[in-house]
Amino acid sequence: MKKTLTLIIGFIIFQTGFAQEQPTRLSLQEAIDYALENNRSTINASRDIEAAKQQKWETTASGLPQVSASIDYQNNLKQQVSLLPASAFDPLSGIRQLADYYDLEDLQTQQLPDVPQGFLPITFGTKHSMTAFATLNQKIFDGSYLVGLQSAKVFLEISKNAKIKTDLEVRKAVIEAYGNVLLAEESIKIFERNIDVLEKNLFETQKIYENGLGEEESVEQLQITLSGVKSNLNNVERLKKLAYQMLNINLGLDVQNTMVLTDSLETLTDQNISLSDLDAENNPENTIDYLIAQNDTKAKELMVKLEKSKALPTLNAFINAGYSGYGDEFNFAKKSQDWFGSSLFGFSLDIPIFSSGMRSASTQRAAINLEKAQTELTETEQRIKLQIESAKSDYQFAIEDYANKKENLGLAERIETKNQTKFFEGIGSSFELRQAQTQLYTAQQELLQAMLDVINSKTALETVLNTPINN
Repeated sequence: MKKTLTLIIGFIIFQTGFAQEQPTRLSLQEAIDYALENNRSTINASRDIEAAKQQKWETTASGLPQVSASIDYQNNLKQQVSLLPASAFDPLSGIRQLADYYDLEDLQTQQLPDVPQGFLPITFGTKHSMTAFATLNQKIFDGSYLVGLQSAKVFLEISKNAKIKTDLEVRKAVIEAYGNVLLAEESIKIFERNIDVLEKNLFETQKIYENGLGEEESVEQLQITLSGVKSNLNNVERLKKLAYQMLNINLGLDVQNTMVLTDSLETLTDQNISLSDLDAENNPENTIDYLIAQNDTKAKELMVKLEKSKALPTLNAFINAGYSGYGDEFNFAKKSQDWFGSSLFGFSLDIPIFSSGMRSASTQRAAINLEKAQTELTETEQRIKLQIESAKSDYQFAIEDYANKKENLGLAERIETKNQTKFFEGIGSSFELRQAQTQLYTAQQELLQAMLDVINSKTALETVLNTPINN
């Protein structure tokens, strides 16, 4: 009982310690760093690199000495019978041949037994046999092996570039998910403040109407506005939950994990406004998409070499050695068993001579695929140039739009304040107040979206420029 209790306590402590490893407070950079270690796509990309390393060694090892061994045991449950002519076992065959050779008539006339006729059934070999052999094989020349070594190296480069591509995409996804959570959080705060103001206005308007100093329409207009804002608040609260779940997925956490984000939307926006990024060099050769396309071209070049190498001869050497044992009884485990050794050394030369044009067609097909890859590399280069220019344009617009939306919000706040003053002083209508409030609420959401656009457009530009992850 005491041992069981100890195990239970140990398990609880282990689970508690594991739970504490889950992040509860994260800045954006901490979220990115965590995702680059724990995102499931990133983990699999790292595994692809390890698999590529193993494949590279697998290809290399195929050209190194290969040793194999085999043990064969045979039990002739019913040995095969062979038929031999009975005359072959004639005991007087020598005398008969001697008489024929020397023409000995006296001997020939003697009464010798007749030559045996028919066949005698005979079995050869023993009932039990066992052989044990070890064989060493070594490639001496194989063109496809040399190409394979180069291909394994290229495949490793492809896996590493795919990992970089994955990291960039994960970073982008985390930033977008983090921003969406902050957007939802800020929207909720704004909606709650707006609801507080609307409820206060509605209460005062209701009292004015009840005292006969206002119109019922004014109360109804505020009720409509309040109802709309509450509906938007409920929707944003649902979106906030989904935004947190999406962030958890991108971080590699359980979808229901809870956390607190320590960065604010405004802080991140200020940090991501940098006009110097617009002067970044438009060099497609430094981007990961170009490097991946270049890897594909190298792979196609090696396929052409591989097809050409199939026309070259291959030379292999081998040597084997072993022992064989025989007996009518199974005595192979005994020291008295006789074993007979043997060994063999040789070369194997395979020379391709004529393939009816098959090798030529394969080579031409590989050459066509190489030309396609070269064309796609050029297309990728031009497309990346366009993507860089487009990303810069989007980023510049996002910065300008953020400044514009910030200014518009200040104007909308002043307009709403003036209309609210006019309304309660009795010189403005409820319809004008509602228009001013709606305009203010729209300006608030547009500013939040503009802030998020600055962050996301900066991230998109960094992604297409292949900006290092630690930046």
